[in-house]
Amino acid sequence: MSLWTQARRSARMNPSIIREILKVTERPGVLSMAGGLPSPDSFPVEAMREACARVLATTAREALQYSASEGYGPLRDWVAERLNASGMAVQASQVLVTTGSQQGLDLVGKVLIDAGAPVAVETPTYLGALQAFNPYEPQYVGLASDGDGPLPEAIAALRHDAPGTRYAYVLPNFQNPTGRVMPHSRRADVVAAAQRAGVPLVEDNPYGDLWFDEPPPAPLAARWPEGTIYLGSFSKVLAPGFRLGYVVAPEALCPKLLQAKQAADLHSPGFNQRVVYEVIRDGFLDRHIPTIRERYRAQRDAMAQALARHLPDGCQWRAPQGGMFFWVQLPAGCDAMALLPLAVEAGIAFVPGAAFYAHAPDPRTLRLSFVTLSPLDIADGVAVLGRVLREHLDALAEATP
Repeated sequence: MSLWTQARRSARMNPSIIREILKVTERPGVLSMAGGLPSPDSFPVEAMREACARVLATTAREALQYSASEGYGPLRDWVAERLNASGMAVQASQVLVTTGSQQGLDLVGKVLIDAGAPVAVETPTYLGALQAFNPYEPQYVGLASDGDGPLPEAIAALRHDAPGTRYAYVLPNFQNPTGRVMPHSRRADVVAAAQRAGVPLVEDNPYGDLWFDEPPPAPLAARWPEGTIYLGSFSKVLAPGFRLGYVVAPEALCPKLLQAKQAADLHSPGFNQRVVYEVIRDGFLDRHIPTIRERYRAQRDAMAQALARHLPDGCQWRAPQGGMFFWVQLPAGCDAMALLPLAVEAGIAFVPGAAFYAHAPDPRTLRLSFVTLSPLDIADGVAVLGRVLREHLDALAEATP
């Protein structure tokens, strides 16, 4: 018998299936299309090296000391200016620098969720958000969704079907896991429906800069600033190892989010914040991000071609307009979770889609990431996946009376 009595909420903490799969992919010879990892070839190593040297040469004492919980002032100013250029109206005082946007999700849950309170999420939604919210014991309400995102009528129905919904969590830009982007008209309808229902929005935007053909429409927060919390990240456009993101919240919420941040870790690493600011202060991202887009677009195209060539009839997918993922639905009767060990044994890994659903998972779905493999490896990996899937379908057919 253990001396330690765990809190009830700890029962809702589960390991990330993606992190568990990544352990498997460390085996030699396994091509991983599982993790949502940015390409390390996109990391601006030399710019980071020079920025580190400048920070240590000029402000080492300050950079290595404790710092303000809100974040480094010039970096917060930069975030506000950047977002204002996208159509939002943000004051630097509304910006809270976080230890990755994942911490932002945790802070939002900590401040806004009571046990049993309804929280609305897309179908499917980001697995990491479910992990962040779970310890606060919400009652999830799944929002019916299509290829353009959550349906406005599903949000409007929250007023009567789930009174007291604390917020609707949405990812309008190149959503993880589906890769879908919410078009302009849908954004207007979603905001209008949320306003009618009296349900605030939590808008998560880690992929918005990774568009391939045209930039996405203005953020939802630009339409409804007083009713939207906005989360952003430096992980996908600079380097995830620095673990820097930010939350932009209405002024009324800022003090509580700040207090939750102080209780969690006092502040995000000041050295990291200063280094990132040194890198981006002179317009570096405007020069750097297009190189990431070009790289990812070629990899996206390689995967689209490979899927069309190698997957059997009955599979469905849509090439994303940005981001890092393809979302694939397998033929009727397939279970992606059962397919995974067969694929890993053959040398290819993916993420089964069931983990991305708050309710009623679709076992036929899976997520493929295309940004960490070369076009040649993508072609080889998808060919293996197609072969394993065909063999699996043949086995299912033989087992059917």
